[in-house]
Amino acid sequence: QVQLVESGGGLVQAGGSLRLSCVASGRIVSIGDMAWYRQALGKQRESVARIARNGTTTYAGSVKGRFTISRDDAKSTMYLQMDSLKPEDTAVYYCSVPWMEYSSGSSTRYAYDFWGRGTQVTISS
Repeated sequence: QVQLVESGGGLVQAGGSLRLSCVASGRIVSIGDMAWYRQALGKQRESVARIARNGTTTYAGSVKGRFTISRDDAKSTMYLQMDSLKPEDTAVYYCSVPWMEYSSGSSTRYAYDFWGRGTQVTISS
């Protein structure tokens, strides 16, 4: 009844920019922290950025100063503005939330540890 859908990935040259979006669909009531992860081919999934409900942000050292995470709770959407992209940023990017509250019939329920299916980002040198 709820899902996370990423979009905005693609192929760009090094130095370029992309803006990823993650939309939580369904009858969303509230969402906890939201985060972006990425997984490059043959590597483990790694944390990229996180934004708390109060707007506090944290970034991996490798993207700090180049990526900006934001959220619009009215739209149940999270964004990742990626600038000065490098070939090493190539990966599948996933959004994740530790919990979401949503309406189901006349009650509210929680979904925990929710992940999107990912969007491919490819940076050419």
